[in-house]
Amino acid sequence: MAKSLIIVESPAKARTISRFLGDDYAVESSIGHIRDLPSTATEIPAKVKKEPWARLGVDVDHDFKPVYVIPGSKKAQVKKLRSKIKEATELYLATDEDREGEAIAWHLVEVLKPSCPVKRLVFHEITRPAIAHALDNPRDIDERLVDAQETRRILDRLVGYEVSPVLWRKVQPKLSAGRVQSVAVRLVVAREEARMRFAEAAFSGVEAVLATDRPDDRPFTTRLAELSGRRVAVGKDFDPDTGELTKDNALVLDDATARSVSDRLGGEEFRVVEITEKPFTSRPYPPFMTSTLQQEAGRKLRFNAQRTMRTAQRLYENGYITYMRTDSSTLSREALSAARTQVAELYGQEYLPDKARVFRSKSKVAQEAHEAIRPAGERFRKPQSLRGELGDDEYRLYELIWKRTLASQMKDATGLRTAVRIEADAGEHGTALFSASGKVITFAGFLRAYVAGSDDPQAEVADQEKLLPQLERGQSVQAAKVEPTSHTTQPPPRYTEASLVKELESRGIGRPSTYASIIQTIQDRGYVWHKGPALVPTFTAFAVVRLLERQLPDLVDYDFTARMEDELDTIARGEIEAVPWLHDFYFGRAGDGGRRIMREGLHALIDEAAESVAPQEASRIVIGTTDEGEEVAVRIGRFGTFVQLGDTERRATVPDQVPPDELTVERALELIGRKEAAGEPIGHHPESGEAVYLKEGRYGHYVQLGENGGEGKPKMASLWPAMTPDTLTVEDALLLLSFPRLIGHHPETGEEVFATYGRYGPYLKMGDDNRSLPDYDNLVEITLDEAVELFKQPKSRQRRSSQSVLAELGNHPDSGVPIQVKTGRYGPYVTDGTVNATVPKNTDPAAVTLERAVELLAAREDKLRAQGKDPRAPKKRRPRKTKKKS
Repeated sequence: MAKSLIIVESPAKARTISRFLGDDYAVESSIGHIRDLPSTATEIPAKVKKEPWARLGVDVDHDFKPVYVIPGSKKAQVKKLRSKIKEATELYLATDEDREGEAIAWHLVEVLKPSCPVKRLVFHEITRPAIAHALDNPRDIDERLVDAQETRRILDRLVGYEVSPVLWRKVQPKLSAGRVQSVAVRLVVAREEARMRFAEAAFSGVEAVLATDRPDDRPFTTRLAELSGRRVAVGKDFDPDTGELTKDNALVLDDATARSVSDRLGGEEFRVVEITEKPFTSRPYPPFMTSTLQQEAGRKLRFNAQRTMRTAQRLYENGYITYMRTDSSTLSREALSAARTQVAELYGQEYLPDKARVFRSKSKVAQEAHEAIRPAGERFRKPQSLRGELGDDEYRLYELIWKRTLASQMKDATGLRTAVRIEADAGEHGTALFSASGKVITFAGFLRAYVAGSDDPQAEVADQEKLLPQLERGQSVQAAKVEPTSHTTQPPPRYTEASLVKELESRGIGRPSTYASIIQTIQDRGYVWHKGPALVPTFTAFAVVRLLERQLPDLVDYDFTARMEDELDTIARGEIEAVPWLHDFYFGRAGDGGRRIMREGLHALIDEAAESVAPQEASRIVIGTTDEGEEVAVRIGRFGTFVQLGDTERRATVPDQVPPDELTVERALELIGRKEAAGEPIGHHPESGEAVYLKEGRYGHYVQLGENGGEGKPKMASLWPAMTPDTLTVEDALLLLSFPRLIGHHPETGEEVFATYGRYGPYLKMGDDNRSLPDYDNLVEITLDEAVELFKQPKSRQRRSSQSVLAELGNHPDSGVPIQVKTGRYGPYVTDGTVNATVPKNTDPAAVTLERAVELLAAREDKLRAQGKDPRAPKKRRPRKTKKKS
């Protein structure tokens, strides 16, 4: 029976929409994009492979025509959709309502070439009324939005594929560059450079705990603000780069002066000299848009940007929230009504303003979606009612969105701020003036529902109140305690994912919908790593940023990148044409559009960069000089990062987890000294007399027998997990070097049986056969008879698997299955028994938390589904090969 066919991007979205439609509709998924520019050389069509631009996948000589291909992982799905469309009476394209969704719809038409009528459906929430309204009001594909998205895709390909090879030749193979990615890395590097320049300044202060003579009044804390008419310096008065005072009139207290002042004031009477009271009003925050959701989920829920967007995607596709990629903070009439109704029900009419609040987005790059992120439907479901339906992540994020939406339609919070100034006689130091401030909430308003950064609004309202006793001018108060305080200025904080998202948005760089993938990319490429919530750049990031700043400054210029977003928006509005704009960007001469985007075109700049900087110079980061004036630099080598003293051979590996601001000249010299000290043997082999060394490499400590540079390669052995370099003896080293240990010969086959160990742990080896051992001690203790018995047993996958387990993290919050960190052939990974996800290169496997493991597994699932694979499908066993009978 012929039906109308609706195509969406994801299977989850397809299932949700199917619930609202009758038998007249068939709903299928494209599983993301069905075609794209070639990602590998094998995907480039044969007819264009010899073209000079083939590597780009874009014909730069003929109007930047893209070469689109259907990836192998999508061919089966495309075949399925083609068969479905032959039976369809009409085709509805219900992909997301942003530019990318518009482009997916256009690609579907281009590939499927339907003969039936084609209509475009858009809706910002997956509910029955929204679907019905979309079906009643279809539209055509918006060609301007498609042009804008395709221009963005081509632009990103030109930047990435032209700049990345420069990094391969100058810095290190397999690096990547990107139009927004590289700017994000520059921001993180710039913050680390500020920390490296930071000069600490020390200053002191005095605190006094004062009390009235009324027994019901609580003591309150004051701070010394002025001494003898001069303002006492605080941290903001010091230059972060020099540590010097920037305010001429400020008084820097040293420890001795602060101690003398506090001693003098211990028995003095304090008198209130000034009281000021000012009412304040706090207005509610607007409903969430993409960037603010990522920021607040990072602060409140400790979700990173990718986890936030992945969770929001599931909530949207299953009909719980509106579309989650939006720069709009407006709410529809239905949403305003739903929010106001629920505010009145839950908090009472006194919390409801006379009329609905309307928020307007301030973003320069507003998305096409026309509503903020809010609970779906004309009546919002309370979080408590969804406890049994949602996983833990989904529940917490839904509750956050629900609270924020309701709070946006509640009355302002009001209160009273009080500031008091209290003086005392400090003897030879003059008059000491202390200050304190208080805050009282007179009406909680929206704070009853939502407080930024807090999970418990009720507790937070109480925390926001800083109470002072009732004071009068001229009143005397007693000092319960007066003591000096010591302070040092702090370096600027590193970016977190939330603060980096905020910075990118405030500068107008990129689109909030892409921030999650950008932050994940710069981690996966080895440009940044996490130290707690902070993003720490690697020295590779330093080398890349400095090379780009020198050779391709426009591409990492903050203002230039923001202007590019504005230019792309003008294409979406139809104000300029895409092809002339791309022509100007790439070739650097004004085309029909009459615009000059860069001083030179990207193509010419790439050629200049390829010729100008020597690789050894590009990968060199100077961190300082020794007392003798010798330069100390970090170098990016083929096998990792190392420090080098001048142009000498004195060098040492830099451990992966050392933050750049901690690698001082002193630390570098210490690393070099430790390496050179490792040149001294810890002992000698009792029979051969060869020296035994303890050394440190990029992957940890190991022992070595004999010198480097002799005939053949010296024997080396890694330390066992229980061993530490500080306690290692020469006897331990000789034991490690004794493996593989010949246990004996098999009594039946005569084959040699060895006990040995490798990257996966201890095991027995006999010819091509092997068996895992449960513990390293077995390597020393196992006998030939015990080994023979082990080889009689079939290989146990469970035994081998257990040897690779590095950590048991606990159960998955949604499925309840145990999650482990393991090591495998290609390094450490996390697994829930079905899906495996690689632990990123710069992440210590021992530091992986359950929360991080859940993120990695979810990201792996998303990637597999995007490739058209079911990550939860049962694994097919390969049939065994049988030998042909002769």
